[in-house]
Amino acid sequence: MTDDNSTFIREVNEDLRSDYMKALWKRFRFVLLAVAIGVVAVTAGLRGWEYWKETTAAKSGDVFLAALEKARSGNTDAALAEFQELEKTGYGSYPVLAQMRAATVLADKGDAASAIAAFTEVGKDVSQPVAIRDAARLRAAYLLIDNGSYADVSAEVEVLAVPSNPARHSAREALGISAYKAGELKQAAEWFDAIAADRETPNGIKTRAGLMLDLIAAKGGAS
Repeated sequence: MTDDNSTFIREVNEDLRSDYMKALWKRFRFVLLAVAIGVVAVTAGLRGWEYWKETTAAKSGDVFLAALEKARSGNTDAALAEFQELEKTGYGSYPVLAQMRAATVLADKGDAASAIAAFTEVGKDVSQPVAIRDAARLRAAYLLIDNGSYADVSAEVEVLAVPSNPARHSAREALGISAYKAGELKQAAEWFDAIAADRETPNGIKTRAGLMLDLIAAKGGAS
């Protein structure tokens, strides 16, 4: 008897739920349909957006690689034109990468002023990742060693030459070389000493710093 009652109660509950769902559907079917259609539309839109991003990024990547190949083969004018066009029309990170590569091509063509200006622009663009900005600052600084003053180099990279910055080693080297070239031997020695004392300095930079310290000593030291 108990089992019969349980079965009866369960069936009644199922009927009630069924009636409730029917009433709910009858009352809100248009709203529910609209929501369902909206979910499908949003999902389709997101997939379409993802596909567009992937294909657009792939196209930008193809243009970037083609321009790199032209630059490497010596066709610098064509490479420069493609990089500059990609700056305007590229997707994702390709516009800023193209801007930096265009600056490199300009430097190779002997237009150091335009290259420095381009690298400096990227270095000041806060919308770019820190690593890209730091790399641009370093490129500008190394060009300024031969095309500017120690103050110019310092304005670009002294902010990077701090213990916590991953770019400090190259920044210190650029500052040291620029100071040495300007005849500021004491200042140069300080930067090269900082390089030598830093246990994390890459071997190549540390070796060059040692050579520069020997040159400074040969000139009478950093008095």
